[in-house]
Amino acid sequence: MIERKSEREIELMHEAGKLVAKIHKELAKMIKPGITTMEIDKFVEEYMKKNGAKPAQKGYQGYPFATCASINDEICHGFPRTDPLKNGDVVTIDFVADLNGGLADSAWTYPVGEVSDEVKHLCEVTKEALYIGIKEAIVGNRVGDIGGAIEEYVEPFGYGIVREFAGHGIGPTIHEPPNIPHFGNRGKGQRFKEGMVITIEPMINAGFWPSQMDSNGWTARTIDGSLSVQYEHTVAITKDGPLILTDQENV
Repeated sequence: MIERKSEREIELMHEAGKLVAKIHKELAKMIKPGITTMEIDKFVEEYMKKNGAKPAQKGYQGYPFATCASINDEICHGFPRTDPLKNGDVVTIDFVADLNGGLADSAWTYPVGEVSDEVKHLCEVTKEALYIGIKEAIVGNRVGDIGGAIEEYVEPFGYGIVREFAGHGIGPTIHEPPNIPHFGNRGKGQRFKEGMVITIEPMINAGFWPSQMDSNGWTARTIDGSLSVQYEHTVAITKDGPLILTDQENV
């Protein structure tokens, strides 16, 4: 069952989203060669707690950390660790804040130090794919309109669109129906209605799209060792169009 949110519930989620956006803006300033993803994880959890929120991922289905920190060929659900990030790495930091019962989820990929033009291009394309998908999150459209629009944009670049992981509904728990694939056919799938809240989070690989799972049972990585990046927003579907609850532009 897909739960549609009231205006009050969306307001609560928007407040959580503003907090998530503020944290990402802080991370953009602090992620440099030498920092560890465990330090980042600790910073995110402490920032949330200081602002009256809690890390919703920690303990969810047994996940042990406040953040997912996926480095280079890791697609998603990377465990924070103590080895330092190196110049030229890319790292995706993904987390969910629970603020007074309102949930918001956002992932962002950060270049570490100086990265190649190829990496910059992969990041630019993936970020643009996110916003192309968001434009389709309007009342009356269908789930497939998001995936179709993203696939039409990304495929000509020769990149791999991850298929095993998707966006999703959110609230009252982290993962709710419907699933939001980042590939597919326009005009197919669940129709969007006012009050639905979803995540759109394309994961794009420089190489092939399939993934393989690490022995920890959580971390997915590319099968060919190619880089993977991801950008994600939580989006409310309103009568006035998509409302980005985790927008970093106005916080």
